[in-house]
Amino acid sequence: MTEGRHRGAILFVVTGADEWTLNDGSKHKTGFWAEEAVVPLEVFREAGYDVTVATPGGVRPPVDEGSLAPDVVGPAERAAQLRHLVDTDPELQDPIALADADISEYDAVFVPGGHGPMEDLATDVDAGRLLIAADRATKTIGVVCHGPAVLLAALGDDGVNVFSGRTVTCFGNAEEQQGGLADKAPWLLEDRLTHAGFKVTLGLPWTVHTQADGNLLTGQNPASSEKLAREILQRLKKQAEVAV
Repeated sequence: MTEGRHRGAILFVVTGADEWTLNDGSKHKTGFWAEEAVVPLEVFREAGYDVTVATPGGVRPPVDEGSLAPDVVGPAERAAQLRHLVDTDPELQDPIALADADISEYDAVFVPGGHGPMEDLATDVDAGRLLIAADRATKTIGVVCHGPAVLLAALGDDGVNVFSGRTVTCFGNAEEQQGGLADKAPWLLEDRLTHAGFKVTLGLPWTVHTQADGNLLTGQNPASSEKLAREILQRLKKQAEVAV
């Protein structure tokens, strides 16, 4: 870890899209999924890591309002807590632009989901550049739910995805169908990743499931966010011990 840091630093690559274009051209309000950003952010911060949020153009990341509904996140108290954290966490209020992020300044990269990444991060050149640089430096990369859409942007100079052949998990077709948006989606993440050469593993819908392939760690759905974050911490701890 870089001299002068307390423990380390983690870069959050977060969507800047507040709408998802459906297959009929209509717009579905979206953004990042609150649990998938806030819970890992809290886990990393409590462990002593600095977190920097980066978005396309440095826009404040929009939250998917659906991810703050009490019938989605549980008791009204938890919904209110998530709302407060989304509205007040300084990291989410003052992001940097993806174009300005330097991967050498971070120990790991984390990408939360929500449908937003399917709108912008899936084709964002800067996001792809950061992931490629992180992978080449063997830094830990954690991606959850719809966040793996960002992996589609990691194209080499030959146009081939540099992560092709890796084993990942993501929000699956069955979950998208049960969520009610599969028939309206311009493409399904499980299908697109498979077509790009990824090996996709899935647990039962809505259950906690994570997958590791080298330095690339992925989580299937919102429920997998905390487990994924703690697995990233374990990787970072081992790396720090080896470096001593």
